[in-house]
Amino acid sequence: MIGKGLDQDGCIAREGSLDRVAAEFAPVVEAARVRIAAAFGPDRLHSAYLYGSIPRGTAVPGVSDLDVLLALHDEPTAADRADADAVEAALDAGFDQVDGVGVLLFGTGRLLSELERHDLGWFVACLCTPLLGPDLAAGLPRYRPSALLARETNGDLGLALAGWRERLAAAGSDGAGSDGALRALSRSVSRRIVRTGFTLVMPRWGGWTSDLAASAEAFAGYYPDRADQMRLAAAVARTPTTDRAVLAALVDDLAPWLAAEYTAVHGEKAPRP
Repeated sequence: MIGKGLDQDGCIAREGSLDRVAAEFAPVVEAARVRIAAAFGPDRLHSAYLYGSIPRGTAVPGVSDLDVLLALHDEPTAADRADADAVEAALDAGFDQVDGVGVLLFGTGRLLSELERHDLGWFVACLCTPLLGPDLAAGLPRYRPSALLARETNGDLGLALAGWRERLAAAGSDGAGSDGALRALSRSVSRRIVRTGFTLVMPRWGGWTSDLAASAEAFAGYYPDRADQMRLAAAVARTPTTDRAVLAALVDDLAPWLAAEYTAVHGEKAPRP
């Protein structure tokens, strides 16, 4: 891999590998492999992937979560979701190394579709590390840090704003439940904002990174007036907050501006059914 997350041909290099999984997380990954295979079996499961900090080798024991994507032969059903929830719960309860487990479910038809070619397809090919089964990346193209990729990955930020505002308003003003809701909201909002801020400038920056701090700095180079806000979002993504003023600044100021700027620069993501 050469600089800025690209390979020798200037395409985005796959960022994770099982070889990069730290020793502390190896038992978690092996347990995930066993439980997923047992829960789904070859009739339902095409392939399984890890993504996020664990396969990138940057995970922090007791802080990082385990992120998994399952590609099913058919579109997921309620039974599939229930089995995935059971896998999540078992792994989360069984290993102190991880703070939460998330399992995404998609049908292979959707992952390989033309509509998802520069969103979910790119995600599998570049950000997911094969864990079980044949690698879907073999049927996907190579990707460059283009305006098309920017539009199709994060050109729908505006659709999230109303829901974020509702969740912020719904979180009570006192109690542990309120704190938990605010931390969860701050984590999801800030991560989405930082990743969207990075992909806004990705074609000009000319590369790829999943590192939140590096993403904020790449953005800052093109939007210095918003740099401090984006650095704040990156900090909250790493250490979620219960501070309503911080959340309001992200949800009511930075996010709407970012959504409008993204549309002006890259256009809107193609509508999904």
